Amino acid sequence: MEAGGALEPGALERELRAALAADERRQRENSAKLRAVRQRVASYEEFRNIVLASHLKPLEKKDRMGNRRDVLWNPCAAHTKVPQTSSVEIAQELDQLPRTSAELYRDWRRCLKSSKERYQFLLELGGKALGKLFRADLGFGLLGEFLTVLAENICPEDRDAVLQILQSLEGTKRFGLNVDLLSESEKESGRDLFRKLWSMSRDCRTTSGPAGCRAEMEAHLMDTSSQKEAEEERMVMELMRSYQVN
Repeated sequence: MEAGGALEPGALERELRAALAADERRQRENSAKLRAVRQRVASYEEFRNIVLASHLKPLEKKDRMGNRRDVLWNPCAAHTKVPQTSSVEIAQELDQLPRTSAELYRDWRRCLKSSKERYQFLLELGGKALGKLFRADLGFGLLGEFLTVLAENICPEDRDAVLQILQSLEGTKRFGLNVDLLSESEKESGRDLFRKLWSMSRDCRTTSGPAGCRAEMEAHLMDTSSQKEAEEERMVMELMRSYQVN
């Protein structure tokens, strides 16, 4: 914002571009969903793959293997051997955290390759920022990928931060639909994540599993002397129900 209180033209342009990109992605994914329904795909995995590949463009006749090309026909499918300028652009993009859902979606798909990188990215953003970025809509497929990354990398010192992320994602629009659309492997990642959360709790045993732990927690809520612990355990149980982990 300028000294006089007016908005900077550059900031307005960035917000407009981000909003247009998000709207284009939403329309593209919705069209892919309708196309998949009309095709009567055989499985959810096939439906999901069609939606996730909605950004791909078909090759044209001039796109031949032998031709040298300076611009990739599909930037989202870039190989490791890319021009040096692309590496510089990626590094610059990650110099700052995303300010819109479109920027997060771009960074998540293009710049963050390993599970560990994505995990640190989520922790750095934090649950509060994620909730604001996705207050309008959580992109298709992202919830399952978030759960998988969190399950693969969670450690005891990050437990509170991960719980905050889960709580913020629960508050996004169409969260229930996104949970229903999780693949079997993503649902298993969710169960694995909660199992690890239970094992990090001083009041639960890893051998009891989520169902046994829930029973222990419910009993503990009745006689606990710590109101803070009771509130935290109640929050975890509510998250468990929201994420359909039984």
